[in-house]
Amino acid sequence: MNAEQAVNLVEPTLANEQGHCLSLVRAVCAAGGGLAWRLWVDKGARLPELEAPAVRIEPYFNRRLRKLQLPFLYRRLLARPGSILITTAGRVDLLALALAARGVIPPGKAFAWFHWMTLSPSKRAFFERFARRQPNVVVLGTTPSVERALRECGFAHTAVVPYPATLDTGLVPAAPAAFRHVLFAGAARGDKGFRHVVDLVERLHRCGESIPVWVQASADHYDKVDASVRADLERLHRIGYAPLTIARNTLSAREYVEAFAGGICLQPYDRHAFADRVSGVLLDALSAGCPVVTVAGTWMARAVKRFDAGAVVDEASAQALHEAVLYVRENYARMQENARRGGEALRHETSLAALIERLKRSG
Repeated sequence: MNAEQAVNLVEPTLANEQGHCLSLVRAVCAAGGGLAWRLWVDKGARLPELEAPAVRIEPYFNRRLRKLQLPFLYRRLLARPGSILITTAGRVDLLALALAARGVIPPGKAFAWFHWMTLSPSKRAFFERFARRQPNVVVLGTTPSVERALRECGFAHTAVVPYPATLDTGLVPAAPAAFRHVLFAGAARGDKGFRHVVDLVERLHRCGESIPVWVQASADHYDKVDASVRADLERLHRIGYAPLTIARNTLSAREYVEAFAGGICLQPYDRHAFADRVSGVLLDALSAGCPVVTVAGTWMARAVKRFDAGAVVDEASAQALHEAVLYVRENYARMQENARRGGEALRHETSLAALIERLKRSG
């Protein structure tokens, strides 16, 4: 591995093959031909999908101590050849870089990729101080509004790098599937509206419906489930809706893709949290030709409306979601084709080529 061309990709929560964290890192590494990658991940990580001649996996982070470990790792990497790419950056990463740096970080050395941005007065003040003291750090945003917020904090080097579409389309069935089920894919989380999914299942049961529902109830990083989500999971089990399937275990890539075939993907996500936050699940759904039902005022809603690839509800009530599902089912063939075309367009628009070129120039 050529140390001069090595990119040290830092993703402390990456521990296994569950969720979009793996998909994102895999997409970045796959796009980065000619670069050597060192992946700094959870110390117990098992990541056979990422093993490749140009990829070295460095198990490093302790789950509970990772925030304390970051400054020590960044100090070590700043002193070595090669660049640093923080794929899901946050305030804690900039704080760790500030603590680790001995002077001004040189140009082309550190790249921080932000996927969403909420700025309290104290957070904004910190970002502004960091931008003044470390003018060479490149900060990237997944959407124009994230990039604009970073630029307004005084960062001199900013760019929009969209979250990439990462689904392996080679696993998508070639022939369109007839409607098969309503699905909720990804981590069971409060900000992803999991309680609304449970409310919908309750309504379907009360109404005597027979619409199949498939729920991926995997937890977020490190199998964490908060109390409210745990209560909703228990409620889901108690409903007794016969055509309900709950997938609790980590899915293989093929199983995950197959779940979208013939599906209507529910995304009753929190309007505030996802107003301009990219959803990997939506990118996956459209790439698989799966229409989406989501909430107005979100990034997902804009994509669904743009391609007419599903339905948008004003509020995520059980009744509104039920009616939206029935509407999409009635127009399924058309919306399925629109979803597929939308997925193709978004895959092209979310290319990582510009990011990789920046990283190559830094080597």
